[in-house]
Amino acid sequence: MKDGAPRITPDGKGLRVAVVAASWHETVMDGLLDGARRGVADAGVTDVEVVRVPGTFELPVACAALADRYDALVALGVVIRGGTPHFEYVCQAATLGITDVATRTGTPIGFGVLTCDDEAQALDRAGLPGSAEDKGHEAATAAVATVAALRSVLSGAPTPPTASVTT
Repeated sequence: MKDGAPRITPDGKGLRVAVVAASWHETVMDGLLDGARRGVADAGVTDVEVVRVPGTFELPVACAALADRYDALVALGVVIRGGTPHFEYVCQAATLGITDVATRTGTPIGFGVLTCDDEAQALDRAGLPGSAEDKGHEAATAAVATVAALRSVLSGAPTPPTASVTT
C-alpha cells in the first residue's frame, strides 16, 4: 500500500457494477482490469460486467450509457505522454467527461485512468507482479465504497463498519 492511502473495506454484496476499460496499452490494461475484478470480488460484488472501448477518450460516453443500469462504474484507461498535445486533450476530456457523468447521474465512478509520462510509470501502477500500486483495485474499491457511503448518508443510517475508511 502506498504511504497515506486509506484502507477501504466496502461491503458490495448485492451491487451491480460495470467496469469500462480502454484497449490501448494492452499489458497495462490487463493489469488494471485484473485489479478491478479483484477489487469488486474482495468487496463481495458478484454482478459485474466488463465493457471494452477503444481508448480512454471513449470512457465518458460509455459510462454515460451505462450509469443508469448499474450501482457503480469503474473507468479504466491509460494515457502515456508523447511529443504532441494529444496527451493533454485526452486526459482532460476523460477526466471532465467521467466527472460530468458521475455528478449528473449520481452514479459513483471509480477513476482508474493512469496519466503517465512513460510506460514504466504505467506499469508500476498497473497491479502487475512487481508493480508498486494497483490502481485498478483502488478504483473498484473506491466506487463500491462510495455507493455504501452515499446509501448510508441518504438513508440517515450510520455508515456500517464494513464500509469504513481508516488511514
